[in-house]
Amino acid sequence: MIPSSPPPYREEAPPYFVPRIALLFCAPLVVNGFAMPYFPVWLSTLSLNDFEIGIILAVPMFVRVITAPLVGLLADRIGERAKVLIWSAVLSLLTALALFVSHSFWFVLIIYALQGGVYSPYVPIVEAIALTGVRRWGYDYATMRVWGSVAFIGATMFGGVMIGLHGGSIVLPAMAGGFVLMILLTFIAPHVGRPRRPSTLTALTEPPPKALRKLDLQLLLIGVTLVNGSHAMLFAFSAIYWQHIGFSGTQIGLLWSAGVAAEVAMFFCARMIIRRFSLWTMIFSGCGLAVVRWIVFPMDLGFWGYFALQCFHAFTYAIMHTGMQNILVRRVSEEQEASAQGLYFFYTGVFSAIFTFTSGYFYTWFGVHGFYSMSVVALVGCGSALAAWYLQPQRSGRGGNTSDAS
Repeated sequence: MIPSSPPPYREEAPPYFVPRIALLFCAPLVVNGFAMPYFPVWLSTLSLNDFEIGIILAVPMFVRVITAPLVGLLADRIGERAKVLIWSAVLSLLTALALFVSHSFWFVLIIYALQGGVYSPYVPIVEAIALTGVRRWGYDYATMRVWGSVAFIGATMFGGVMIGLHGGSIVLPAMAGGFVLMILLTFIAPHVGRPRRPSTLTALTEPPPKALRKLDLQLLLIGVTLVNGSHAMLFAFSAIYWQHIGFSGTQIGLLWSAGVAAEVAMFFCARMIIRRFSLWTMIFSGCGLAVVRWIVFPMDLGFWGYFALQCFHAFTYAIMHTGMQNILVRRVSEEQEASAQGLYFFYTGVFSAIFTFTSGYFYTWFGVHGFYSMSVVALVGCGSALAAWYLQPQRSGRGGNTSDAS
């Protein structure tokens, strides 16, 4: 949770700032609502094997880890971040249209990788503009961001219905329509002027500050992002598997929506949970339940069993992510906030790309039982987080005080 703060600046906020930012969040998450569950389904209609699907899904993740910081740096230097949004949206639409031209493996791989590069800065730049509103004018971040999650759920549900009616061929037109919506909404993006603080992506172009090089904090970041990365096979192959065992498009949409809805509910309850439980308890609950989630996934659960399992996302991502963010707030000074978030983005992107790539192998070799490999990844992440807890400075006789933020 990102609390609002009293407005320290005198200039007036752009009119209708909150609803404009909310709409800007909605547009890309409409695209994600179609692409994340169903783009693998579209790939499976092209007679590609599971290994090739894994490669196509993984390569853009590697690309955006490289391109997103560079575009973030450009956006900060231009002085008006909103100007970059139109180029990101237009180029993303062009790559989506290019996918209609040819369906060969190499063509789809190259074009989708390009799409990953040009699309990846859009949401972080909207995040940066939203956080400017939080810092300068005291707006509440959650009020703006939650509508993106609502849009994601709506797009996922609608996509599931359309998949049931028309099959995987509907995915690409739906994505293209989402990119058109992104282009249109860039024209209402608030202009907030030159940033007074570097964005998360810009910070990735510089070495991390001393506070972020502490062994315990590095181990914690690695552990949490390994658990994040263990979701890779779910994102790549769950819809394909559920379709294979006979679930309808509407049921698949409901399963994906259940995970996101549970995540949103947990974010809304985060402040109450933080008052009752330690941050380490939140992190370890997410790590441990991720191990359980991937062990249980290959079992014959039926629709309602998978529905309940999808609600684990409230813990395996949302509660763990909230705990991680609050530890970063406590351990890293405000001036190093962007660097901390940038490093978190980098680790998450790299591990997600690696395990999306390897999930293609494991799903090809073992089918749904390949999810056991993700439980191993989550277990390693849990071990890394446990080592971080053991090595934290508070356990070294410092009375709970550290100098890490200096």
